[in-house]
Amino acid sequence: MTRSVQALAYSRPSALESSQTGALLGLETAGGLTPRGAEAHPRFFNGFLTSPRIAARGLLAVADVASTRYYQRALAASLDPVVTGNGDRLRFESFSGCCGVYARLDVLQEGLDGARTGHGTTNVDVNNPLREALSRITADDPLHLRVGPEEMAVTTLDGPVVEKKVPLPDRWLRGFAEAQVASAGFDLRAELSAAEAVRFLRSLPRSSGNASRGAQWVVATGTGLRPTTRPVPGAVCLPGPERLVALQRVLRHASALRVYGPVADGVATASAWEVVLPGMRLTLTLSPDASRGFSGEGGVLEALATDDAAADAELVSVLLAWEPRIEPADLAEQSGLTVERVRAALTRLGTAGRVGYDLADAAYFHRELPYDADRAERHNPRLVAARQLAGSGAVTLDGELASVASGERGYRVREKDGVLSCTCQWWADYRGRRGPCKHALAVRMVRRGATVAGGVR
Repeated sequence: MTRSVQALAYSRPSALESSQTGALLGLETAGGLTPRGAEAHPRFFNGFLTSPRIAARGLLAVADVASTRYYQRALAASLDPVVTGNGDRLRFESFSGCCGVYARLDVLQEGLDGARTGHGTTNVDVNNPLREALSRITADDPLHLRVGPEEMAVTTLDGPVVEKKVPLPDRWLRGFAEAQVASAGFDLRAELSAAEAVRFLRSLPRSSGNASRGAQWVVATGTGLRPTTRPVPGAVCLPGPERLVALQRVLRHASALRVYGPVADGVATASAWEVVLPGMRLTLTLSPDASRGFSGEGGVLEALATDDAAADAELVSVLLAWEPRIEPADLAEQSGLTVERVRAALTRLGTAGRVGYDLADAAYFHRELPYDADRAERHNPRLVAARQLAGSGAVTLDGELASVASGERGYRVREKDGVLSCTCQWWADYRGRRGPCKHALAVRMVRRGATVAGGVR
């Protein structure tokens, strides 16, 4: 697994302390992008939380996911959550170490009191002493939240600098992108009341003992959910139900549970589970299998394989301004592109961590993760292999058919109604459900003229 190491330098550890106005939750930041450019310690918010207990438990749930591997648990996992200020809300995001669970806590405008949020994205320090302090919050006494340093800390850096060496595997970046693409294809499948949400979530296993059973399904029945042995119409896949355990932290405060997923077609799919809280939403998005991270799903490959999307993404990126809601139709009007090309551009921007998707709003949002724009392309095995095939002359076109010489074998790729199929084992196993195989992707590149000699764009 290709990875690099990022040094996160905090001016001091995040902490929950007493102040003249009551308890103060100070979340320290380390590097990030804002409308003013890169900043060492950006400051996004200084005000009060309207529901301190719930916000503390929601933040702990995001930190739980960041520090957990739901598959191959013996391996350690640790990545400080990312926070984005979008002007009217704060979004705390994390990915599990196994890349199979994406968590996001949205603290909305009604959950914040006293100031608007700033704009930008940064990592925040969530250390073990802070976690212990947050878990002890049992009352809704006033809680002052500061995201970013004290006013003078940026220039004086009082006290020792706290530095963390954080591994950033490339599959985590691809996971953010794939989770966004998957979520954009979800619809609301069920909405449960608080009581039904508690009943259902508490009935789920907390351990991975049932993870080997394969895909499980649930279907809405009036006010609740019931398990079903097959994906009947309206069913939602629940892969690895023990991975929803982080939601237990906020169950007592839930007003509803919303379940999102694609149309069931009999195959295990990703799904999203959103707990509605006072002034907040906590969402967990699960990959199609507990042993399978989002990084290999292939939903972004078509967008990465075209020169049009690359140029369009550059244009669309100029129009992004940390909006909490990005509407493709509005971007199409501003850019002069079609809505379809805007969506492809947003998918491409998602591979650099610059765009996420909010299911409750059914809209994209702008953020900036600490990755360079071409990293996901360079380290995507199928995309790299497809560029090599396309650039080496291995593809021969013949109308709707194409031949691809790969190694010692040849494969036939057919295009029908814009969909490519292949005679390789990958296509036989997945039928396009995890994106195109390298042969079909190479054919797409050659047909669109997306490569030049040597396989490099």
